[in-house]
Amino acid sequence: MKGVLLVDKPAGPTSHDVVAAARRGLRVSKAGHAGTLDPFATGLLVLGLGSSTRLLEYLSGLDKEYDATARLGQATDTHDPDGRVVADDDRWTTLAEAQVAVAARGLVGSLRLAPPVFSAVKVGGTPAHRRARRGEDLSLAPRLCLVRAVELLDAALPEVRLRVACSSGTYVRSLAVALGARLGTACHLTALRRTRVGALHVRRAASLESLRDGAPPPGSRVAAAEALAHLPRFDVGPTEAAALAQGKRIAAPGCEAGPNVPEAAAAVVFSEDDLVAVCALRDGLLRPRKVLRRA
Repeated sequence: MKGVLLVDKPAGPTSHDVVAAARRGLRVSKAGHAGTLDPFATGLLVLGLGSSTRLLEYLSGLDKEYDATARLGQATDTHDPDGRVVADDDRWTTLAEAQVAVAARGLVGSLRLAPPVFSAVKVGGTPAHRRARRGEDLSLAPRLCLVRAVELLDAALPEVRLRVACSSGTYVRSLAVALGARLGTACHLTALRRTRVGALHVRRAASLESLRDGAPPPGSRVAAAEALAHLPRFDVGPTEAAALAQGKRIAAPGCEAGPNVPEAAAAVVFSEDDLVAVCALRDGLLRPRKVLRRA
């Protein structure tokens, strides 16, 4: 079995737990995911099964969208509900909903956000969360993130619910802390649900129970053409497909070599709607990077 599968992760299991359930329930030896979710978080986890695990790197960098609930006036050491409360204040009592909405909109754009110390970011080759749990004093360097939208969905202070659209690698936990800082109060996430990865939406996702039963609904399976629709596509005939399957370069259909030829780090090549390879496009040539069809 191979392909891309959408799963709606419940709160509690780790992303690794979901991958393990896919291996057992679907009886596949190889499975992986295109971007982790914290145990407390729910929502869309994109899995690759069998040979399709080789495609996950082209999905992990896609933009994400979340439904996030933050609690003003309180901070935890993990920036989420699983952590220890480290700050508590009542400054949120002076805030109005309009102020929260303005502060949320102010987070849109390019931001430098430090990842939480309780995260998978590696420090000296070790995940930061392991070092933090050993009591080490860590300080992670801020990373540049692109926040495309922050919309206030509901404000039942001290809790606020937000829709967040952002670049891959953005820690919404850190965004919640930044929101609190703008409002002059502590803040942490109490709930997080990922609703979208690129154009793939959680509405189509299979439940973890259906995965364990080995019977995810057909709509949760995503064809390679759809999963990789954000990449340039080329369609070739059987001769060119055979050459790519042998690892050979071929001329890109419709591209003539020259200084104005477009380039792409990744482009997909299909033959009769069957994915042949992911290639780099340079100088009018398609150069195989991952061959999915056997020669």
